[in-house]
Amino acid sequence: MVTDVEDSHAGIVSPELVVDALFACRKTAAIKAAIELDLFTHLGEGKTAALLASAMSASERGTRILCDYLVVHGFLTKKSGEYRMAPSTRMFLDRNSPAYMGSAVEFVAAPEVLDNFLRDPAAVVRNGGSAGLANLSADNPVWLKFARGMGSFTGLSAKILAGEISGWGKPPKKVLDIAAGPGVFGIEIAKVFPSAEIVAVDWAAVLELSRQNAERAGVADRYRTIAGNAFEVEWGTGYDLVLLPNFLHHFDMPTCAQLLRKIIASLAEDGRIVAVDFVPNEDQVSPPFPAAFSWEMLASTPAGQAYTQGELTEMAKLAGLAAVIVKPMPPTPASVIVFA
Repeated sequence: MVTDVEDSHAGIVSPELVVDALFACRKTAAIKAAIELDLFTHLGEGKTAALLASAMSASERGTRILCDYLVVHGFLTKKSGEYRMAPSTRMFLDRNSPAYMGSAVEFVAAPEVLDNFLRDPAAVVRNGGSAGLANLSADNPVWLKFARGMGSFTGLSAKILAGEISGWGKPPKKVLDIAAGPGVFGIEIAKVFPSAEIVAVDWAAVLELSRQNAERAGVADRYRTIAGNAFEVEWGTGYDLVLLPNFLHHFDMPTCAQLLRKIIASLAEDGRIVAVDFVPNEDQVSPPFPAAFSWEMLASTPAGQAYTQGELTEMAKLAGLAAVIVKPMPPTPASVIVFA
């Protein structure tokens, strides 16, 4: 008789890994519900299900079951019927925290995104990619969802990058931020270098958000935008620094090399190209997040992937560049990539 738990030479084999994968989307749904109800912010220093339900205008039964589920998965603790946040939950899911990441759920759990993974994942594997979001128009609301969500993911990476560049010596005066999204990378550069002029390229609707963020950061007078496709739009020349934040992984290597050649033609003398991306080790299965990111790209792009340093070096050579320098950006899973 076959049971869920079997003896093996290594000891007891548990089905937990498989069960966790089969039910993983339920965890996403619970977090989405909690964020939409502002559960973590209402929770404050701790509340019972009854008090929390009243604060959220939700049913006590629904609130209790959701909170218990979040306790099971480590997001909350429960003692004497009162729920409290775990440290990481307080840091990243309480709206009052400066490190709040909850807005990312708007994109990560958007129907257009989840459909890429749940509708027919076997077909994605057979085809070696997916149309993903590539068939959506430039004014589709999902791009704004993406920009808002990714801002909360990339804020720390942007600060680390700006700090890294500040140690280079010669400050950049003219900076191009390609696929700027919420604008955090260019804005952090503008904050560190008071004389830097930033030019951001992205879809028009997304650039409205980046302009708003530039205003909040007090750098709007040095922040200009150009709407359009990065492969087609004209953005001028004379750039001391060109940023490619989380962009190369969307495309195959020849397409990335094509973009790099376009960028090279727009550089000032001694200008540099700097990307931020997830770079797995050469074994392509570590570290966990960068390595797993290729699955994200398989399901959501026609030919994108997370590139290893070896592959980035090959990409650079295709573009006529000598090499790349890759430097991890802990505690984030991203790396700085300097094309030389």
